[in-house]
Order: sequence, then C-alpha cells, then structure tokens
Amino acid sequence: MDLRTTVERAQRLKQLHTEHKPLVLPTVWDVWSARTAAAAGFPALTIGSHPLADSRGAEDQEGQTFEEVLAAVRPVIAAVDVPVSVDLESGYGQKPADLVAGLIEAGGAGLNIEDTVHSEGGRLRGTQEHASYVAGLRAAADDAGVPVWVNGRTDLFVHAEKPSDVLGDVIERLRALEQAGADSVYPVRIQDDDEMLAAVIAAVGVPVNTTAHPVKHDLERFRRLGVGRITYGPLLQFALTDAMKDMLKPWASLS
Repeated sequence: MDLRTTVERAQRLKQLHTEHKPLVLPTVWDVWSARTAAAAGFPALTIGSHPLADSRGAEDQEGQTFEEVLAAVRPVIAAVDVPVSVDLESGYGQKPADLVAGLIEAGGAGLNIEDTVHSEGGRLRGTQEHASYVAGLRAAADDAGVPVWVNGRTDLFVHAEKPSDVLGDVIERLRALEQAGADSVYPVRIQDDDEMLAAVIAAVGVPVNTTAHPVKHDLERFRRLGVGRITYGPLLQFALTDAMKDMLKPWASLS
C-alpha cells in the first residue's frame, strides 16, 4: 500500500476515536472477516493476534514471526477501504523503529502492544520499560510521518489473583503509557467489572479500550461507563465458532 493512503487511513482512525464514544473495532483475521465487518458498516477494524494465529494453524503469543504476521495482514488491509489496526503482541523481539516500519509498509493505521514478552518466557515488562517501548513506537511513527494509533496494553490484571490488589499498579502503568505517547490504553480482563473499568477510565486522559463479546455484552453499558474503544479479541471468532457448530450439528448427526 502506498504511503499516502496509509497516512490518510491513520488520520481517519484518529478522527474516528473522537467521533465515536466508544469506537467499536471488530477484531478480524482474514479477508473474508474484514470485508464482512466493513460491509456491516464499521468504519475501522483491528486484526487480532489470537484469531489470526488460529486461522493460520499457528499458536497465539507470538507463535508466528513478525515477517509471517506482516505477510498475513497485508492482503487483509488491502481488501478493505477502512483503517485497520494490527495487534502486534509484545513486538516479536523487534526494535520499536523496525516494528513501526513493518506496520507502515503493510498499510497498518494503528497497533496494539502488550507488556507480556512472549519471546522471553512470558515475563512482564516493568512499568518504565513498557512505557519506553511505547515511546519508541511513538517516535518512530512521528519520524515516518504517519500518525499511527498506539494502543498500549497491560496484562497486570491477567497475572493477579485478585484484580483489586493491583489496581494502583495498573493505573500507574496506564498513566506512564499515556505520558509515553499511547493514544489509548488497554487493561485486559476487567470487561465485566464496572467498578474497575470506571476506576481506570477516571485515571487517564486517553480512551480506555475494553474487550467485548459481540453477543453477551451490552454496548450501552460500556458507553455509560465511559469506555472509549472496544475490540473483540478472539471473542468474535469464538462466537462464530459456536454458531457454526450449532448449524452443522444436525447435519453431522444425519450423515
């Protein structure tokens, strides 16, 4: 994809985050799912690492190389006329500048970056370490002249036995990501906890991303709480898997 189109899509993605509260980004994984979501009327999409890996017979948590991911997302991004963000997990061991360069070459308008370093045994980056990585992404995008939307994710709640015990640490990390240049922040695994969502939303000045299930969750609830951005993670693919099984079961029992 040419650079001008990528810049225009990145600018559009930024604008959409101000126009929609929340902005819902269906999480897709191939050309078919991307075209289907775009045809349904969504103005932007995101490619998720988990469903992408499942669709290619690979493992999530960086079971694919960065080059393999780029090869997989290029045709997806090219197949639609809307901005597409890409989940780049924890960066595949790449330097921020190289990660951004690959994303821009593929036509990506945004990225998601998490603090669980899969290439190093699943360790969690420290607060400042993760913020520094995000700052590197921001600087690389600025240097390239592309306003890549950076969604800074933390897995602190995932690793905690009791989420409330790490709320203060999560807020500190989200604020550090915001100061480092993250356009939105993503504390995973609290989508069903109103109190936790409200606390992190109140603590930062950028949109907070939450995971949602397209059938089980209520968009109006997230809007009331002040969620700024919604992605499905693997849950859209899971929901379609369940629906497909239900459709096929009667036929399998008769064959």
